[in-house]
Amino acid sequence: MTEETENKTELENTEETAPEVVELEALRNENEELIDTLQHLQADFDNYRKRAARDQESLVARAGERIVKDLLPILDDLERALEAAEQHEEAKLEDGVKLVHRQLEQLLEKEGLAPVETDGKFDPHVHEALLAQPVEDAEPGSVVEVLQKGYRLGDRVLRPARVVVAGPKEEPSGDPL
Repeated sequence: MTEETENKTELENTEETAPEVVELEALRNENEELIDTLQHLQADFDNYRKRAARDQESLVARAGERIVKDLLPILDDLERALEAAEQHEEAKLEDGVKLVHRQLEQLLEKEGLAPVETDGKFDPHVHEALLAQPVEDAEPGSVVEVLQKGYRLGDRVLRPARVVVAGPKEEPSGDPL
């Protein structure tokens, strides 16, 4: 009878703990599923990050390729102008250089490049003052000469215009020497 009593006790213990064991086993299974899902998501995100980086590199390379392709006809015209210079045909050289300049300007305008306006007042956001000099017929703080053109690409200033700004007028001294 002792054996029968032990079996009954084991059966009773198993029945009493069975819901807890089942719940624990369910939680373990759920935990394993969540870990598996998390690992898949982590791998997917890592693959996405790598693919996005490759796509970005490809986009930059294609953008550079496009502008270089557009510059090739200008390079051809410049070579023709240089050939004309070797033959001492100054008129053709000047025409060739003007043509190249015009084509390059048009290409850069098409890409969004625009010159910085230099008429009027000095603007420190788009101008770089190299000199200030008194000028009789100019208002102080106005741009009187452009030493190097400035350019914008869209809203950004690529290079500020280097300018000479009108300074305060010099007052003649009353002391004759």
